[in-house]
Amino acid sequence: MERKLLSGDEAVALAALQGGVALGTGYPGTPSTEILEVFSELGGKAQWAPNEKVALEVGLGAAFGGARALVTMKHVGLNVAADPLFTAAYTGVSGALIVVSADDPGMSSSQNEQDNRRYAIAAGLPAIEPADSQEAYYFFFTAIEISERWHIPVLFRMTTRVCHSKSIVLPRDASERAPAPAPHFEHDIAGRVMIPAHARPAHRRLRAKLAEIAAWGETCALNREEAGDPKLGIIASGISYMHVAEAAPGASILKLGLVNPLPIKRARAFAASVERAVVIEEGDPIIADSLRAAGIAVESKPDMYRFGELDVARVRRILARDDSREPAPARGKPPELCPACPYHTVYATLQKHDCIVAGDIGCYTLGVLPPYQAMDTCVAMGASIGVGLGLRHVLPENEARRVVSVIGDSTFVHSGISGLVEMAYNPPPTGHVVLVLDNGTTAMTGQQEHPGTGRTLDHGPTNKLSIEGVASAIGIGSVTVIDPYADPEGFERLLLERLAAPDLSVIVARRPCILAAADIRKWEQQAAEFRAKAPAQAVFDLPLEER
Repeated sequence: MERKLLSGDEAVALAALQGGVALGTGYPGTPSTEILEVFSELGGKAQWAPNEKVALEVGLGAAFGGARALVTMKHVGLNVAADPLFTAAYTGVSGALIVVSADDPGMSSSQNEQDNRRYAIAAGLPAIEPADSQEAYYFFFTAIEISERWHIPVLFRMTTRVCHSKSIVLPRDASERAPAPAPHFEHDIAGRVMIPAHARPAHRRLRAKLAEIAAWGETCALNREEAGDPKLGIIASGISYMHVAEAAPGASILKLGLVNPLPIKRARAFAASVERAVVIEEGDPIIADSLRAAGIAVESKPDMYRFGELDVARVRRILARDDSREPAPARGKPPELCPACPYHTVYATLQKHDCIVAGDIGCYTLGVLPPYQAMDTCVAMGASIGVGLGLRHVLPENEARRVVSVIGDSTFVHSGISGLVEMAYNPPPTGHVVLVLDNGTTAMTGQQEHPGTGRTLDHGPTNKLSIEGVASAIGIGSVTVIDPYADPEGFERLLLERLAAPDLSVIVARRPCILAAADIRKWEQQAAEFRAKAPAQAVFDLPLEER
């Protein structure tokens, strides 16, 4: 077939389509977002879920039905999906379930740089890590084979550099692709209903599967050796392998594609065949620690190199045992709110009145930067409401009345609703103010849709969740929708009124994202035509007074 120039995300999307994936689901998050978008553009069935936990549960259900399913998310999204992930390792799957974790070493667009290879170890799942787009493409087919052979979910770990860098991909010929099995459900109560009596033997079955996969991994094609100078042997995986190949072209290399379980016997033999064995890995020293725990004499990198991404220069320093201070990286231009963003009015008001702002994840996080510096906490998706409530419960009244929780529309749907339930259930004595900045899209990751937009992944019309309707249904007594850009004085008056009242209130500051406004108008027209054909299904899209 014709060669293609693809990013790692695009390569996974192509492999998913050609591999017979029946359903792709996930939550948008850099650097994973493009996988499902491209999968949809290529003709695959793809959809955004409200959050990563729901996405994984939907994918798990599809795999219980014998289908091949793909679930995508960024690394911190796997924290949200961890509950079903760990138990899915016990239940196993009937079809194939591939969970893509797109990690972000160096935190290009994230609040931490956790290494999700640890999730594979903790949950007891096989983990595959490609080094470039070609491997992302080919390894995806192998992930399907592993999942279907051992009836187990597979963690497909990628990183920012692999996700977004483009390289040549030679696709498989159609004759090389095994057809996907037809979906079919068979009852397996003991295997899928994880009460303790079923979970105990399931855990033993899981460990037996991992032992078989470990034995298979000793000789599988995912791991390979490259003969070179026996004075220096390097064990590497993922993007680190690409840096190693350039930094030490003459070295002997054990290149790992299956990073859990590790090929311990093969690594032991490789280390014994060279004078010096060094593990080069981005992030935590997971491979090095595992090999050392197995009694294999390998060098690991100094702790200073676990922060940020590796590159060729840093790999050369590691190999030279250079732990001197690294030169400071060049300063880049800090991000900023778009000049016409309606959030300027919001943050100017919050700053003016010295509000204590419990913030959240999204474009509006940029309110923490000058000139406003109007955000005091930002922890995780949806945390703003809970953190704000905690502050309200303990601060002196004069301080508590200044606390505001700020959250975006997509984040509200993702994990803010449960915080609002907590607010209604355990209201602080001073009340609380939740400010939902609704710009009609998931702006920070590139204008993706969510249930509150009334549009699906491909921007087609669907039922629309009403943020103000949900707030009222939960029991919040004061719910107001306002355009802060069109009426900044009215917004300021409203905020001050709500801060002074000992009540629970939600203010929905609604104004379309300036970058997506034209497209939103086009899609809204299509959605209006859809709702006109199904008015009963669109009741929660109506203002409260019109229901």
